[in-house]
Amino acid sequence: MSQISRLISNYQKFVCLPWPSNLAGRQRVWFAVYPPAEERRVRARIGEFEVATLEAKHRWRLIDITNAPARWLGSHEYRDGYFAEPDALVTIEEDLKAEIAGQIRGACQADGVDQDTVVAVLGAGGLFGFTHVSSLVAELEESIRGRLLVFFPGEYERNLYRFMDARDGFNYMAAPITCSERLTL
Repeated sequence: MSQISRLISNYQKFVCLPWPSNLAGRQRVWFAVYPPAEERRVRARIGEFEVATLEAKHRWRLIDITNAPARWLGSHEYRDGYFAEPDALVTIEEDLKAEIAGQIRGACQADGVDQDTVVAVLGAGGLFGFTHVSSLVAELEESIRGRLLVFFPGEYERNLYRFMDARDGFNYMAAPITCSERLTL
């Protein structure tokens, strides 16, 4: 079985589990973890995650943030300066994170999104070099009604997530859904 087939299979098992309503926001976050090289395959099969969600009697809302950093930076008043001096981007990291968090928060709080809805975030790899996924997700905790599923190109090992196989790992309370043969519930 391919890695993405296994990820989908593990997601199918995971999404069918009971959803306690008394969880804190950070406990309502799921990371679908896969090797960054598998990004295209995940995108090609994103519909299978939606089908699994609907078959489990939950709703599905997808938001793709892949191009959000580029769109935001491209419309920024000082974009030419940032392109000329990329090291200066660290000065606007919080603004960018707030913009993207606002987009995801909007999806989490949209009409029709309730405690039985999975809001799936695709394109986290587009954040690489701009901001940390962990701090972005932390900003969303109070907005999550159902579950927030972050498609996470990276690794999960010994309770640590490692984004794009490059950054230092971070410990986050999100439930990992991985490509491994053994699903940890």
